[in-house]
Amino acid sequence: MIVIAAALALLPISQSAIVNIARAEQERLNTCIRKADEAPLEAYEDSLAWLSAGNRPNARYCNAISLIALDKFEEGAARLEALATAADAISLEDRSLYMAQAGNAWLAANYPEAAIVALSEAIKLEKGDPGLFKDRAAAYLAIGKWVEGVDDLNLALELIPTDSEALAMRARAHLETENLSAAQADMRDALRQDPTNISILVLRGDIREAIRLSRDDN
Repeated sequence: MIVIAAALALLPISQSAIVNIARAEQERLNTCIRKADEAPLEAYEDSLAWLSAGNRPNARYCNAISLIALDKFEEGAARLEALATAADAISLEDRSLYMAQAGNAWLAANYPEAAIVALSEAIKLEKGDPGLFKDRAAAYLAIGKWVEGVDDLNLALELIPTDSEALAMRARAHLETENLSAAQADMRDALRQDPTNISILVLRGDIREAIRLSRDDN
């Protein structure tokens, strides 16, 4: 009984220590994220020191995002994927985040097929995020898979119908498949949401030229 009582007396201290460790790790990760944006090389060096002190998930995440900030997209993407599929006790939300970021890093590295794989895994974990459908659509469009891209943009626009970027992306996909009426409709909706966006204005010019050429052919 004395041993049990002593163990119970120590339990609140142990829990408090765990909370303090978790808080300190989160603060260290927040610092790393800020440094990755402002001083990526310093963030990377910090991540190496952190990894040498213990190969914990937050340390590995810090390392991955600092690599991406240094434009080492492939290496950062691979490390994020490894982190997302590791046996460490991380949340499903974190796994989805790591896969989503890996997908975007693969896309930045000009590996759209790898991006599609990573983003598909992220979508399995977080089905209601329109940004994930837009990101995967961008990867599909990068390799000319217009139908798949439009399907993902449809899903994104079901969740946020006024998303001008998704509308413009879908308009571009319709233009590539010569569905000019659909391209024009999406372009007009995108302009209503964001009338001064240069890329949408350029898209309007491209669609108008495609319509003019199609009339000349007839």
